[in-house]
Amino acid sequence: MHFICFLFFLCICSVTLAQVKSQSDTSFSFSLAEQPAKKQSELWKAAKTPTVLISLGVLSCVNDDIINRYEIREERNEHMPNFRSTVDNYLMHAPVAIVYGLNAIGVKGKHDFKNRTLLLVKSEAIMAALTFSFKSMTKVSRPDDSNNYSFPSGHTAQAFATATFLAKEYGEKNIWYSIGAYGMATTVGAMRILNNRHWVSDVLAGAGIGILSTNLAYLTHRYKWSNKNSNVTLLPAYTNGPGVYFCYNIK
Repeated sequence: MHFICFLFFLCICSVTLAQVKSQSDTSFSFSLAEQPAKKQSELWKAAKTPTVLISLGVLSCVNDDIINRYEIREERNEHMPNFRSTVDNYLMHAPVAIVYGLNAIGVKGKHDFKNRTLLLVKSEAIMAALTFSFKSMTKVSRPDDSNNYSFPSGHTAQAFATATFLAKEYGEKNIWYSIGAYGMATTVGAMRILNNRHWVSDVLAGAGIGILSTNLAYLTHRYKWSNKNSNVTLLPAYTNGPGVYFCYNIK
């Protein structure tokens, strides 16, 4: 069981730390003078780490040779059958409290209160739309058979969305903000498995969705809301279920 947990933490931490590194090399400002290749590169930088995580989640959901989710559940049931904790319900929101708490005591983040809050609201809207769309489409049964909305993990998506929010606002000041944020998010993902509420595949996909949601929120943010030159449109949408309308014009 300890070895499996170690492999899980190693897998999810390696890709999220790659996300931390990519943030220091990425600027999410757009100019109409930029070349299409540059814009495509920035979009790819925002999506590459989430793509790896979501792909691992999907593959391990449909193919047990990638990551055997049933084996991990059996190990959990054998060694920690009575594990129950509600810490994950609160820990997934901790990065948001940290961001506003740091700002309240005078530690300035990357953006002012208005833009920071708008970015958070946008990332939450994207995350919720993506998560509930996948849950409605896939209808995967939970490990405890309580319902058919297991894939992906909403708690994990929330945790990684807020972790990315903290990393973007304060990660440039000190890398330990990012490491701490993703450490908390990874803990939430592990606890969802230990609480027997999610498969490992749900957690991996949820982590990817969370990171992607906040990355897209920052990538598409106008910063000057009166600016009509933005070439990106990203809005929550509902067509036979919740979703996201995304329009990216390359000129």
